[in-house]
Amino acid sequence: MNPGFVVAMGMVTVFVGLIVLIVLCNLLGRICSILEKVEQKMEPVQQAAPAAAPAAAPAAPADGGIANRQEFIAAVSAVIAEEMGADVSAIRILSVKKIG
Repeated sequence: MNPGFVVAMGMVTVFVGLIVLIVLCNLLGRICSILEKVEQKMEPVQQAAPAAAPAAAPAAPADGGIANRQEFIAAVSAVIAEEMGADVSAIRILSVKKIG
């Protein structure tokens, strides 16, 4: 076979394959958009429920301390255990001091 013919056939094959891929992508995109429109029409119109007022955040103590000390210690212990790769029960926090 002529090498030029082989090169030409290879290029034609690649470009035909790319064109087929483009056509398939466009076709699937149109099918998805049609299905999306049909799905939106089939869904019943949901009435928007009035939004509930967000729960008030607990007030910080007047002395600048921690509002819920046990939850704070549990959260700090969990973070330290995760970073150290240890079990939470292996960590004992003896004191907490505010810096700054």
